Amino acid sequence: MSTAILTGQPVPGSSIEGDLRSLGFDVRVASDGTDAETVLAQVPGDQRVAIVDARFVGHLHALRLGLTDPRFPLAAVPGAVTARPAGRQALTRAMARENSAGGDTAVAVAGLADRISEALDADGSEVHRPVLGTLVAAVPEDPQTRNEARQAVAAVDDETVRLKSAVKARDGFFTTFLISPYSRYVARWCARRGLTPNQVTTASLLTALIAASCAATGTRGGFVAAGVLLIASFVLDCADGQLARYSLQYSTLGAWLDATFDRAKEYAYYAGLALGAARGGDDVWALALGAMILQTCRHVVDFSFNEANHDATANTSPTAALSDKLDSVGWTVWVRRMIVLPIGERWAMIAVLTAVTTPRITFYVLLAGCALAATYTTAGRVLRSVTRKARRTDRAAQALADLADNGPIAALVARLRDPNARWYLDFPLLRALAGVAFLAGALYSGDSRLLCVGATFYAVFSGLALSQPLKGPLDWLVPPLFRAAEYGTVLVLAARAEVNGALPAAFGLVAAVAYHHYDTVYRIRGNAGAPPVWLVRALGGQEGRTLLVTVLAAVLTASQFQVALTVLAVAVALLVLTESIRFWVASHLRGAPAVHDEGEPA
Repeated sequence: MSTAILTGQPVPGSSIEGDLRSLGFDVRVASDGTDAETVLAQVPGDQRVAIVDARFVGHLHALRLGLTDPRFPLAAVPGAVTARPAGRQALTRAMARENSAGGDTAVAVAGLADRISEALDADGSEVHRPVLGTLVAAVPEDPQTRNEARQAVAAVDDETVRLKSAVKARDGFFTTFLISPYSRYVARWCARRGLTPNQVTTASLLTALIAASCAATGTRGGFVAAGVLLIASFVLDCADGQLARYSLQYSTLGAWLDATFDRAKEYAYYAGLALGAARGGDDVWALALGAMILQTCRHVVDFSFNEANHDATANTSPTAALSDKLDSVGWTVWVRRMIVLPIGERWAMIAVLTAVTTPRITFYVLLAGCALAATYTTAGRVLRSVTRKARRTDRAAQALADLADNGPIAALVARLRDPNARWYLDFPLLRALAGVAFLAGALYSGDSRLLCVGATFYAVFSGLALSQPLKGPLDWLVPPLFRAAEYGTVLVLAARAEVNGALPAAFGLVAAVAYHHYDTVYRIRGNAGAPPVWLVRALGGQEGRTLLVTVLAAVLTASQFQVALTVLAVAVALLVLTESIRFWVASHLRGAPAVHDEGEPA
């Protein structure tokens, strides 16, 4: 239960007490500053507490935004200030100081909430102040201004504002114009029936899995049903975030579920299409695996670039200026958002192609579209990076190193390298490129012995690439290179085995490893750091897994290799899922700060 301390004498006809109770607050009235401080001390430290001026006039949703958002330790709107447990100490200090300055009189309680808010600012505490827009939040000083404030409240329907603000501010064309206009009402329907965003997220996952099962039947009716259900799953996927914004039900666990389930839904659907094609006599597992690899590499490009530059100093470039200028022209905004093939456009395309064509054509178009999107986004980010005059921070360099996912072999190489040695490839990106080139050449040759040598060189150069901080302008490309090298190796070797089950096993292995890499991203985004060192070592790191798969391909028969890939996929999946679920559930139970990352369209 949260507690709201109402300061001053309630105004006749005011609904403030009822509004606070409707938001889940237990209302306590304080007649003066000393009384307010006493009540504050009585509120348990693990509860949210708010100080609210009894003269407050405003919309209920303005109070909701200012007092109930779980993402911020301290928040305020005019006439009200609140603190979660993490901000209680700062709030208590500010109130004590204000009471001391005000002389603990009945007069001093007037405007106490706003004075505490100002004191928190003076202390350097970070106080979140939501953008209210047309919503009203005011503390009138006299009857005339109170009447004007009430008229302003009556002139704006806060439910309309609340429903509109539930929609993500920046989204793709398909989502903005064809999904959000009605999915927001689905979100409100869910809110009024007490459903949580996590429940809607789970419903979206189940719907997508049913869609994948329909696609796996291999029949035209199954493909049509799969397309329809995939769109239905996406509607629910939009609704869960809109429900979180509508009702301010943000949580660390919810953000993780939303992000990971998006990937699970899409890749499970790829598998369903591949199974359906196999029932019709067409083997498209290589295309399904290629689509998953391409999409995952696209995401890691996004993650790496953003982590490398989100806190860089002097973060300017002519390319960025041109991009901002294009974003100021209406039609170019939507063209640019559609080119990158965000999740809405991508799923709509997959759904329609599934219903009217074949899985093979669906994957061909998907691969072509994603390749074009990847080329466009990566080229633009490379241009930004080479023209940007910025200094990368230690935190950004560490995030890139964590995303690289190097294991014990690379770590040993990095420790053994002489830090004073100078050589031609004295740049992390060039070393990574050299390692990938050795590996690609060995894969192209098809010779088993050369393949093992190439993978060994790749492992060594992976360590050399991370033997110094990744602070170069293009060093954010190192993690995507490693993802492409590891996943691509599994794809090539499984396809070359030419035995039933090898490519599905490879699909499972890459899916499990990709989950581990996504989990790393979400931990970094949530300021939780990288996965534990023991997990990275147990998984062998990206270079260790690449070397292991190449050695297995060289020494085992094709059928034995298929079994080995299956066992490896199951082992990796069990390990990463167990640790990931344990970590995120424990973080949620510990009351980790709520996260709601709007990010880029996925």
